Amino acid sequence: MKLDRYDLAILRILAGDGRITKSRLAEEVNLSISPAWERVKRLEESGVIRGYRTDIDWTKAFKGSRIIVEVTLARHTAQDMRRFEERVLAAEEVTQCHATGGGVDYVLHVVSRDIDHYQRFIDALLTEEIGIERYFTYVVTKVVKDGGEGFPEWEA
Repeated sequence: MKLDRYDLAILRILAGDGRITKSRLAEEVNLSISPAWERVKRLEESGVIRGYRTDIDWTKAFKGSRIIVEVTLARHTAQDMRRFEERVLAAEEVTQCHATGGGVDYVLHVVSRDIDHYQRFIDALLTEEIGIERYFTYVVTKVVKDGGEGFPEWEA
C-alpha cells in the first residue's frame, strides 16, 4: 500500500492521540472531514491501523517490576519456534515479544508483581522445556521513553 503525506500525517496524529475527533483530525491534516475519515477507514481496512489502545502508566496502576528478557533457543526449527511463541502468547506476564535476528532469538517485555514472581515465571518456562537454551534478564530501573508517540517524518 502506497502512503502519501496525508496518510503519514494521519498516522502520526493518531499514534499520539487515538481519540482525536474527526473534525480535529481533518483540521490537523488540512483536509475536509469526509476525505480525512475515508483515509482513516482505508488505513484500518488495509491493516496499517491495527487498533486503538489506551496508554496506561502501569507504575501508577500497580507496584510491580518491568523486566526485559533476551532468549536464545537451543534449536531453530519451525516447530521449536512455534512451541515457544505459543507459550509466550499464553503468558499474561509477557506484554511484548519480538523475534529478532542477530545475537538472540527473542526479546520479551515482562511485568511481574515483584522479582520473586518473575523468577517463578522464568523457572516455570525452563521446567516446561520449551526450548530455551539461555536467557538474560534486565530489570527496568527507569522508563526514559515508552513508545506509541508516532514516528519520524520519513517518506513511506
